[in-house]
Amino acid sequence: MRTAYVPATICAIATAPGRGGVGVIRVSGRQLLPFAEALTGGKTPRPRYALYSDFLDAAGQPIDNGLLLYFPGPNSFTGEDVLELQGHGGPVVMKMLLARCLALGARLAEPGEFSRRAFLNDKMDLAQAESVADLIDASSETAARSALKSLKGAFSHEIHQLVDDLITLRMLVEATLDFPDEEIDFLQQADALGKLQRLRGQLVRVQSTARQGAILREGMHVVLVGQPNVGKSSLMNALAGDDVAIVTDIAGTTRDTVREEIVIDGVPVHVIDTAGLRETEDVVEKIGIERTWQAIERADVALVLVDSRDGVTAGVEAILSRLPERLPRLFVYNKTDLTGEAPSLTEEAGHTVVRLSARTHEGVDLLKGRLLELIGYSGDSEGVYLARERHLDAIRRAAEHMEAAEILWEQVEIFAEELRSAQNSLSEITGEFTPDDLLGVIFSRFCIGK
Repeated sequence: MRTAYVPATICAIATAPGRGGVGVIRVSGRQLLPFAEALTGGKTPRPRYALYSDFLDAAGQPIDNGLLLYFPGPNSFTGEDVLELQGHGGPVVMKMLLARCLALGARLAEPGEFSRRAFLNDKMDLAQAESVADLIDASSETAARSALKSLKGAFSHEIHQLVDDLITLRMLVEATLDFPDEEIDFLQQADALGKLQRLRGQLVRVQSTARQGAILREGMHVVLVGQPNVGKSSLMNALAGDDVAIVTDIAGTTRDTVREEIVIDGVPVHVIDTAGLRETEDVVEKIGIERTWQAIERADVALVLVDSRDGVTAGVEAILSRLPERLPRLFVYNKTDLTGEAPSLTEEAGHTVVRLSARTHEGVDLLKGRLLELIGYSGDSEGVYLARERHLDAIRRAAEHMEAAEILWEQVEIFAEELRSAQNSLSEITGEFTPDDLLGVIFSRFCIGK
């Protein structure tokens, strides 16, 4: 157990809001057999067997009928006794059955409280608990498969292996502190530096895989910018594979940002079509242009659209001068169907240039492939597990401590301290070394019933 506490009995509707054929209410606590018997009129459920029964109110009248499943702790999701009531999925029926559970002494579960109890009761570590939410929120099949790998412990196994190896190395270093006259020779004979270098190599591999997982989880935000009537909306439709934006020959047709999520090789890509950037007196268009600049500030990549017939004009140069320096940009020369140019991907003046036709879709695949390259996605999702920004930050800090340890390894006390800090950074990922306030933030973002 990570912490000693006496849990209250909690309950929640575990199925999505609205009508459905089946609705599920989950209950977790201690000694829930009397709770189950009160609901079923004295029937005692067998562990992990479905009991078909009426669910009764305080007066013994049926509220609903369905299946009751009983999972005695610690062999349950939360590590406590767990009941699952599977009834009919009408909102009124679910609310009545939930009210009955509350009347029997349960309280409403907080967001993520079931998963938090599973974490506190050592049923899963923190990275696995987070993957429950990631699996629910997955926006592509690739992301869902990677989240399931994390839930089954693939990511945690990698981190635990690194931590175990760091502990072994720390034990070696700490042992030398009792023999100050021999510590350097001892560490050299034990190949402490070589062990650390191999550990750093393992961490680099884990870091690369985690980055791929973070891309699958978060996706990337791509903003389309350019002057009016260069084909931004047409490109948006070509990328989305649907007519999500209005296309006309009239400049200023798009007056607000249009957002669409697409999937490229399993990676969610949030594409934002923006109002054409130009000087205008139109009040509505001015508002759209202001929102365009706000979208640009939050983007990961800017696709700068240029009419192939005109090239980079003074208007395009003015747009480029206002783009944030940190924002990667990819030049898209559109309307090659009007110039007779073949679709291509080239490097010109230090920038990537894709020539394509948004109207005919020729060259669009070249653009999609280059977008994935820009964010560092290799396209190989085999073995990738979903990771979060906090995981990447912890790995980055561990790498910095390992680098410092390698540089200062002859100063044995500093060497030992840097190894300890690296271990603590990695242990934050699985929750073995995590402040309680961080736990509150993480689990508060889960849905009710998980």
